Amino acid sequence: MYSEVERLTRVLCEPHGTPGCEEEAIAVAAKELSFCDEVITNPLGGAVGILGKRDAKRRILLDAHIDQIGMVITNIDDEGFLHVTQVGGVDRRTMPGSIVTVFGKETVHGIVCVLPPHLAHGDDKIDAVDRQAIDLGMPKEEVEKIVSIGDRAVLANPIKKLMGNRVSGTALDDRGGCACIIRAAQLIKDQELDCCVMVLCSTREEVGGQGARISTYSLEPTEALAVDVSFATQPGTSGLTATLGGGPMIGYSASLDRKMSKRLMELAKEHDIPYQLEVMGGRTGTNCDSIGISRGGVRTGLLSLPQRNMHTSAEVCDLADMENIAKLIAAYILDKEA
Repeated sequence: MYSEVERLTRVLCEPHGTPGCEEEAIAVAAKELSFCDEVITNPLGGAVGILGKRDAKRRILLDAHIDQIGMVITNIDDEGFLHVTQVGGVDRRTMPGSIVTVFGKETVHGIVCVLPPHLAHGDDKIDAVDRQAIDLGMPKEEVEKIVSIGDRAVLANPIKKLMGNRVSGTALDDRGGCACIIRAAQLIKDQELDCCVMVLCSTREEVGGQGARISTYSLEPTEALAVDVSFATQPGTSGLTATLGGGPMIGYSASLDRKMSKRLMELAKEHDIPYQLEVMGGRTGTNCDSIGISRGGVRTGLLSLPQRNMHTSAEVCDLADMENIAKLIAAYILDKEA
């Protein structure tokens, strides 16, 4: 039932794409957008697929960020261990004992060092990211032939299908969102559009949102819908209300266009698309915050994909939510009242 959105998710989550090193991910996104009338790639901004005429009165930007959290190598010590710091919000709690992929002259795998419990002496404190080390299993002279200071690394966990419609793995934040906006474009590509739709898989959201800012300025949309992930209920989250499989989370915030949020909710009801509400008091912490203030201002809405285990290598999303986000975006694009 959700085979295409699952395929997109798997394909998009496979390439490396930490902030500033998104070229491989951008190339994959551009290939998946090849059905569009025009495809533009820019290492600073991302990949953009365009449907319809650029000079249309209504120009809709769909944004999701393609970068993933990761690490950068800061030092190789005398024993060959790699020392790192984070690029984006890597959770130090998930690192000890994890498998890591390092992108040097060759792509190699290592393990984040962790003391056996027998030697920990009751100290269960987890060191900061920059105090942990990666073991490639080689002496320094061999490591230096492959890895250099400044190379990137990620916690490695390819996408796996769980029971039902759930998927888990690395980079679902926000390659899952990229799958949603590409899928939405697929749903409307054969329609006769009276608007221009610009599908942006943007860069560097995890370090400030520069890609969305650059691309919004150059594309000059009249309105925008961003898709990012947000928190779903799981053990230990008694204050959260959004559920996996409960549908798109429609954002309400002082920094979002309230009319767009209300229309998205109305369209969800009209098209029998399940939805949930996400209410924020100010900034959204997504690309919406920079898109909305580009040039003279852009009307901006936010749809969030419910996710468990955010910023880990075992993020969990529901394919039904992803398909429903795509359907809601398609309904918004084709809506004459939006």
